[in-house]
Amino acid sequence: MTLPRPLRALAGGLRAARPTVLRGVLALCAVLAGAAPAAVQAATPVKVTILCYHEIDDRSTSLIPGYALTPDQFEQQLQWLEQAGYHYVSLDQVLADRAGKAPLPEKAVLLTFDDGYKSFYRSAFPILKAHHAPSVLALVGSWLDTEKDTVDFDGRSVPRADLLSWADLKALAASGMVEIASHSYAMHRGIVANPQGNSEPMAIARHWIAEQGRYESEATYRTRIRADLKRNNDLIRRQLGRAPRTMVWPYGRYNTVTRKIAQELGLSVGLTLDDGPNTADTPLYALRRALITPRMAVAGLEREIALRSNNIIDNGVPAKVMQVDLDYIYDADPKQMEANLGLLLDRIIAMGVNTVYLQAYADPDGNGAADAVYFPNRRLPMRADLFNRVAWQIVTRTPVHHLYAWMPMMAFELPAHDPAAQDKVVTLEPDTGHLAMGYPRLSPFSPRVREAVREIYQDLGRSATIIEGILFHDDVTLSDYEDGSRFALETYKQWGFQGSIAQIRADDPTLRRWAARKTRFLDEFAMELAALVREEQPGLRTARNLYAGVVLNPYSETWYSQSFESSLAHYDYTAIMAMPYMEQAPDPTAFYKELVDKVAAHPGAMNRTVIELQSVNWRKNDEPLPPNELPDTIRQLYDWGVKHVGYYPDSMFRNAPDPALLRPVFASKPNDPPLSELIPPQ
Repeated sequence: MTLPRPLRALAGGLRAARPTVLRGVLALCAVLAGAAPAAVQAATPVKVTILCYHEIDDRSTSLIPGYALTPDQFEQQLQWLEQAGYHYVSLDQVLADRAGKAPLPEKAVLLTFDDGYKSFYRSAFPILKAHHAPSVLALVGSWLDTEKDTVDFDGRSVPRADLLSWADLKALAASGMVEIASHSYAMHRGIVANPQGNSEPMAIARHWIAEQGRYESEATYRTRIRADLKRNNDLIRRQLGRAPRTMVWPYGRYNTVTRKIAQELGLSVGLTLDDGPNTADTPLYALRRALITPRMAVAGLEREIALRSNNIIDNGVPAKVMQVDLDYIYDADPKQMEANLGLLLDRIIAMGVNTVYLQAYADPDGNGAADAVYFPNRRLPMRADLFNRVAWQIVTRTPVHHLYAWMPMMAFELPAHDPAAQDKVVTLEPDTGHLAMGYPRLSPFSPRVREAVREIYQDLGRSATIIEGILFHDDVTLSDYEDGSRFALETYKQWGFQGSIAQIRADDPTLRRWAARKTRFLDEFAMELAALVREEQPGLRTARNLYAGVVLNPYSETWYSQSFESSLAHYDYTAIMAMPYMEQAPDPTAFYKELVDKVAAHPGAMNRTVIELQSVNWRKNDEPLPPNELPDTIRQLYDWGVKHVGYYPDSMFRNAPDPALLRPVFASKPNDPPLSELIPPQ
């Protein structure tokens, strides 16, 4: 059985705090000389709202009950859209607007329907005609291209008669009101995507070939995607006389490879299920749609459109975060590893969290650096092909909607034979305790290191089909005595900082400018890495761990190369490590209150800040906090207006924290806050 290994000592615990008597004076200096908070940008006008429907059917036995609206519900939604001033538009009008030929009307809305159900012709189309509403209809070729009486519908056998006939489709296309789109030929199903046998979306997953013990090659993957899309194009052209120009991605999942192949095949428009509004800057290949379900009714539709129009990320749902060590799940015995995974899933459900930060790297020695990773890659040993399995199980078997891969940016211990392994962060003398940043790190200024880290992140993106975000580890830091490597010194000279680090430190204004430049460099490298993962996961969010001291005392940017303002400007979320026992704060309540007040002083920051709490006291031999302390702290944070809260670690083998105590507190924070809290008054 896997037993809890000693928890890694967080970097903050390895740094003795600067003398607290300096904080007041230095904070004043920071106010006078520090960077201004990131500006609040005006909302970009929405060009078109696109709605995604499936079945419109009043039968009690619909093919997909969770997505089937009755004709009455659909009629009510269209009536509300018209009363609210929305104007139905066609895809031709969207393209004409993009070409600068004819602008779209204000509050334009495009209606789309996925899969090609018979009920579209029987129920939806008469209502659309009555409202003079154009639409886009996406077809799965393999469901139509058969003479059999039944169809393999996502693993279920359904009557072919429940799907549109080619005669129906010819009549719809001839009406001039329905744009026929591709929904793939046979990718509206899963494919085995890991050694454990999970079936994942076929368009983005690399096929695990069990009999050969390997994944399909990238060349094979690309060939498979191209063949499928071309086959559906050819089928629709042959049956309806015109090839589609729109690709509607199954399950909304696509990546850079698939969308480029689609464009090469003439599918210039792509419809997704990504969050956010469609503005003039939204690429045609990635137009966003709101998925409509029967639970939404008119009020839900109104809320969904309002959230998207105002670009409220993650629908404004408060994040309730569990940060999970995958090292706790790993076991050399596969049966025990599955048992550990089952225990984790049970705890996630019992805890009532909706977000998980899941460790994607292996740190068996607990020094905070990655000795290996839990996914196939080109640069590090793979301890086990486990991340994809655990991530998929969490998202499909628990209420968690947001799963982030927790990854280092610099704290990698590459194999000794890798040339980049020698290019490490250099800490210069004198080392007075707080300078030891805690983790072995590679120099981000080394071209060899950057290339190695890029490849690791690129491989993560390819193997992790279900992640929604990246949480950057708190190794994204450099002290005021770092980095003294030759690569770093060359970069400082290019930035205009002459002389040694000692000379830079000798002048306080120069020191602060140097620290700010390092901060920007680190954050920009993080964004570069996120962009690589985003090629596989286009809707990827970013978060980063930030030391609480940086928020409490902005001058400490000079010590850590971290800045709350820079974090707000670069990342979707900032997870502040609010850990008073690690910081040796004399009064934890006062520590939390000051931290919350500092966050609240930045306009809009509370919506994008996670207050991450410690659940154990590392300074007392990893002793769990008293059972009620964490729930009471979260309750107090909620009372002070904090929106997003998380904790670390989850000690599942010790049942710490206790779900029976923590779940009621998480449940007290509604998942659907009123729009008045999310959207500022005009």
